Amino acid sequence: MLTINRTITRTITRTTGSVLTRFSQRRNAKPRYDGSLIKAFSAASLLSLALASTAQELPAQSAPNSISRAQLASQLEVGDVVFIRVAALPFKKVASATLSWTNHVGVVIAQQSTEQEAQIAESTFPLSKTTSFSHFVARSEGGRVEVSRLTSPLSAPQKLAIQAAAQKRLGIFYDTGFNLHSKRQFCSRYVREVIKEASDINLGEPENFASLLSHNPELDLSFWRIWYFGNIPWQRITVSPASLMRSPALRSQFDGIVHG
Repeated sequence: MLTINRTITRTITRTTGSVLTRFSQRRNAKPRYDGSLIKAFSAASLLSLALASTAQELPAQSAPNSISRAQLASQLEVGDVVFIRVAALPFKKVASATLSWTNHVGVVIAQQSTEQEAQIAESTFPLSKTTSFSHFVARSEGGRVEVSRLTSPLSAPQKLAIQAAAQKRLGIFYDTGFNLHSKRQFCSRYVREVIKEASDINLGEPENFASLLSHNPELDLSFWRIWYFGNIPWQRITVSPASLMRSPALRSQFDGIVHG
């Protein structure tokens, strides 16, 4: 990330410096207005803004660990929580708002076997569903994946309860308003409720939008004002993938790049 930022800074400096040099050279020349300097300066400004915006959207520097999908799938257990980063703009904005690289999460409901691949239960658009582990992690931008496990081992009955709780919540419409108390679902709420019902363990810290966004005072709220039609529901209670990841009830088993 430091190298990227330096490259962006050098690019902006060279572009802006070139425009200013041309402006200085023309100050003593015969006055002539053709709009070229203003156009050039505007282009440099737009380039600077675009590059800065790109830097802000880049995910955190990836962890150095690397593993194949098949190898990681063979290590999964029912109840493991899998974090990824999807590329859709609203989800990227979720990651940015919560100061985290992750923006989507699912829970393992079936381990790898000779008969089937490991299965993930997730709340996604338009309906909550089950997804094979390989397809789930293939959606992660840059291949970044984190697998976390409850610090309190699950018993066999609790693992069956995980499967039942996940199954009960399949086929529910996705809640684009991220409301913890709506009749719909979203990814972090889904995983939190499944784990809670099966083990009585709470993952993540529910909080209202005002509290959540106060942790990131530099955040540009323009996107969220548009998303909520000009009226951000500040008192709405939600829970984020980042909040689940930071839960002391989870311990990271793998954090790095998954390849095919």
